[in-house]
Amino acid sequence: MVDTAIKAGKRAKRPNYPTDFKTRLVKAACAPDVSVSRLALEHEINVNMLFKWRRQYRACLFDAQAVEPARLLPVSLLDEHPVATPASISAASTGVIEIRLGGASIRIEGHADAATLRVVLQSLRS
Repeated sequence: MVDTAIKAGKRAKRPNYPTDFKTRLVKAACAPDVSVSRLALEHEINVNMLFKWRRQYRACLFDAQAVEPARLLPVSLLDEHPVATPASISAASTGVIEIRLGGASIRIEGHADAATLRVVLQSLRS
């Protein structure tokens, strides 16, 4: 005879925190000079859970309402070469475009036409 009845587990039910509570803590945890461990202790939650929420938030996997809209990134221009004209572009193709995002780096050397740049920038968006 086999017992097929479902038995209640010994582990207590996990708490389901309100979205506004999680959002408030995640935004506080993303602030500079904030100790995530201390923040978790102050609010009596597991520090690993707060780190997980923060990772999800930064990867845009957190609650859709909590994700801030995308922001423009700062761009710095180096004035190493004079402004190129169409005639000088075909004559000299020594330009360099370098894009760094996180740990990745994209470097385009030489003449990059608008179509090439469009493909590179669109692939970064997806």
